[in-house]
Amino acid sequence: MVQQKVEKMPYAYDQQYLERVYAGVLGKIIGVYLGRPFEGWDHEVIMEHFGDINYYVHEKLNVPLIVTDDDISGTFTFVRALEDYGFSRNISPAQIGHTWLNYIIEKQAILWWGGMGNSTEHTAFLRLKSGIEAPRSGSIELNSQIVAEQIGAQIFIDGWAMVAPGDPELAADFAKRAASVSHDGEAIYGAQVIASMEAQAFVENDRHKLIDVATSLIPKDSLIHRMIQEIVEWHAKEPDWRRARESLVKNYGYDIYGGNCHMIPNHGLIIFSLLYGDDDFQKSMMIVNTSGWDTDCNAGNLGCLMGIKNGLDGINQGPDWREPVADKLYLPTADGGRSISDAASESIYLANMGRILNGLEPEYPKNKARFHFELPGSVQGFASEKSIAASGTCEIENVLGHSKSGTRSLAIRYKALAKGRVTRVETPTFSPSAEISNYFVKRGYPLIACPTLYSGQMLKSRIVSDRDNDKTILFSLYIKHYNAQDELSLITSKIYFLEPGQEKEITWQIPNTNCYPIAFVGCQINGDSGEVGTVYLDYLSWEGSPNIKLNRPIEKPAGRLSRDKGPIMWKTAWVDGLVSNDRLTLIDYWPEPYRLIQNTGRGLLIQGTREWIDYQVKVRMNPHMCEAGGIGIRVQGMTRYYALMIDQSGSRLIKAYEGKDQILSSCSACWKFGSTNELVLQVNGNHLIAFINNSKVLEADDLDNSYLGGAMALIAEEGRIGCDYVEVCPLS
Repeated sequence: MVQQKVEKMPYAYDQQYLERVYAGVLGKIIGVYLGRPFEGWDHEVIMEHFGDINYYVHEKLNVPLIVTDDDISGTFTFVRALEDYGFSRNISPAQIGHTWLNYIIEKQAILWWGGMGNSTEHTAFLRLKSGIEAPRSGSIELNSQIVAEQIGAQIFIDGWAMVAPGDPELAADFAKRAASVSHDGEAIYGAQVIASMEAQAFVENDRHKLIDVATSLIPKDSLIHRMIQEIVEWHAKEPDWRRARESLVKNYGYDIYGGNCHMIPNHGLIIFSLLYGDDDFQKSMMIVNTSGWDTDCNAGNLGCLMGIKNGLDGINQGPDWREPVADKLYLPTADGGRSISDAASESIYLANMGRILNGLEPEYPKNKARFHFELPGSVQGFASEKSIAASGTCEIENVLGHSKSGTRSLAIRYKALAKGRVTRVETPTFSPSAEISNYFVKRGYPLIACPTLYSGQMLKSRIVSDRDNDKTILFSLYIKHYNAQDELSLITSKIYFLEPGQEKEITWQIPNTNCYPIAFVGCQINGDSGEVGTVYLDYLSWEGSPNIKLNRPIEKPAGRLSRDKGPIMWKTAWVDGLVSNDRLTLIDYWPEPYRLIQNTGRGLLIQGTREWIDYQVKVRMNPHMCEAGGIGIRVQGMTRYYALMIDQSGSRLIKAYEGKDQILSSCSACWKFGSTNELVLQVNGNHLIAFINNSKVLEADDLDNSYLGGAMALIAEEGRIGCDYVEVCPLS
């Protein structure tokens, strides 16, 4: 088939582009959170329990609103292949497949782990893991038509569209390459339709024209094309969406197609809801969710499209979708330092990829501040603390002004700060509670995450006291970290006195939390006689290497079994890429804090973030029985890292890439089973140095596409290794 040439419109990669991306990201996560509680329900069951879905219903089912979900994780993770492979427009399906292997940990991250031939994505992952590269990993030839044409091809595709604004052809091309890792046939065409509509929505508001552009890019004899044309005809003839929905069920319903969640019915419902939604975000969300089937997936795709098309104003009309969400999202992958994220951060990441793909320099608000509030309405996870002391003492709002290097800030409007009352506004830096973590594990999508903030790092912020404040207020920064009872402990910075109209730039080095992960960072305001006023948070950020000892807590929590030696949350701060049963559950049972057990191949136990640049890792390891072991540095996932590896024949500095080791340096220094060895690995710029038992043994430079930052890891290869000491610190 000769594809129709799509007329591409020039696009300005400016603030408008960034805000449209932000609206798309918000639309995606709002749709997912809205539809997730009743995913898979039929229309009739939804109507019986809720009636029309006009707003969030999670509280009626006693489940959290902000959840881990494959739709969100896959969307904002797989597109990272562009960065990992040099921002090439010609990125290959094989390279995107290698991205899967880097960021996914089997039975933990991103996917529905339903098994070979049952879950399309799990099937493709197993193919990739066995050495079958994309696109064959997702082919009908290998996996059958039913498996290859399930819904997953479109639910992960939005990110590829948002880096191609106004270029539906490029978006469709990206979609084909990305979708073919796990899917084939009609599923590819469905993904291309969603991606091309979203790309064109940056420059075109008419939903009919969006459909025309998208269908021009897929074969006219495809089932997806024919179904879309029929839905367009129904919409022209039948104004009542409820009656028209019956035609969709009759002609393209679940009972016609095989598998657990076929592309065809759900794709049809997205197009159907787009047309009958009358360009209204709430109505479109109501139809796509009330209609049933794969509600979170369908609402996520449609929400993203509507967000891009109608912008932030379209989402802001009707009910307040944004305040309960507060920009929060989770991305549980092997790159655990990015698991706790927010819509503004992901939007800037995507928009900068779009800029780079078009030969432009990336742009970062307020000198790359982590929390900058530059996007209209963004709060980046900040919310008022719900404690008795702080409840009802403030409201927050994104406002124009009060910024030194930007245009917006976060207004903290406090009231009634009498003695015993305090205002605290905070954002998560790790899993918010043990209860939430356990809930995610039970529902099959665990929040595998590392903290984003660590002891030893330097916290920086700028605050402004409103000139109309009537009194001096007491301001401080704070963190909350887990303790021996898995409860949150508060640590505050020194107190700063802020006069009306005064501004301050504050720095605070995060104190030692005794290996416990930091869960929240925030701002505290004190008064003593009913103070009322406003403080503006211009930005909040941090930098530098951590200074931490990641050993087992020595405190024994009350009420634990005698075999238990510590709390739970310190363990969940590690991304567990080791293959063994219940290893983290039993970690307190062993005499050493860490017992690394890897059944086959190589496994990693990871902690840290991409912001760790130049630092040192020191560990003590005892190889009980293993092929090899060691420590990783600047770890960027399961297949991208530097490492010092030791076995009984010698030692080597390696650069891991796509499952293969490039040896940077090697020597004869080795270990013996049952002996304890102190290993040290340093990285400074492109230079690596390794020490074994206080002797420098290896040194190397990596000047070819070097890894610029990343976490640390304990590494085991086919066997068991004990580890009783882990330290990460800045270089001297």
